[in-house]
Amino acid sequence: MTRNDLIPPSPSSEEYAKSGPPPDDAQLFATDEPLALFTAWYREAREKEPNDSNAMALATADADGFPDVRMVLLKDFDARGFTFYSNAESAKGRQLAANPQAALCFHWKSLRRSVRIRGAVSTVEPETADAYFASRDRGARIGAWASEQSRPLESRFALEKRIAENAARFGLGEVPRPPQWIGWRLAPLRIEFWRDRPFRLHDRLAFTRPAADAPWAKERLYP
Repeated sequence: MTRNDLIPPSPSSEEYAKSGPPPDDAQLFATDEPLALFTAWYREAREKEPNDSNAMALATADADGFPDVRMVLLKDFDARGFTFYSNAESAKGRQLAANPQAALCFHWKSLRRSVRIRGAVSTVEPETADAYFASRDRGARIGAWASEQSRPLESRFALEKRIAENAARFGLGEVPRPPQWIGWRLAPLRIEFWRDRPFRLHDRLAFTRPAADAPWAKERLYP
């Protein structure tokens, strides 16, 4: 087996012929509001993507500009931006504190679409983080207290011991939000929509603005 045997081939024209490629949809490029378009695509992904339709790659950089990327889950979005949660003392938390800007990428394979987003990042309001934390499964809330995210772990047993200790600590009572468990909101300055088409001649539509309170400009891009 060669390395190329592990890489699946690109969709052929025959594959597209079975279902038909997406049309050059004038409605897509007539859209002037990217959040409305994202809402429509995200709604369709929630219906058709079999696993974690809210999964997104989060790219950050440290104070020296060295990049990092990992998968996180989108938990909310509105006109203010795209919200996710994690441990402020994790690698991503330290990087966002040093360099509060990031990029997101959604890839909905079943729809053959992706969305890329860039912008500045700020922490969400404590009451917003409290409300979301309270909605999580109890086991996940206890886990947030037990995990020293991104730091060395000597063994699985050590983690399970911390989970048991915190479960005993809270008993049957409420599990409050740990102070280091917070949310971030990315205010988009650029949103690009990508749609697969035959022969790598993909559709790309980009929206940009110089500031979060500025109007959007849009342009169609070469594949």
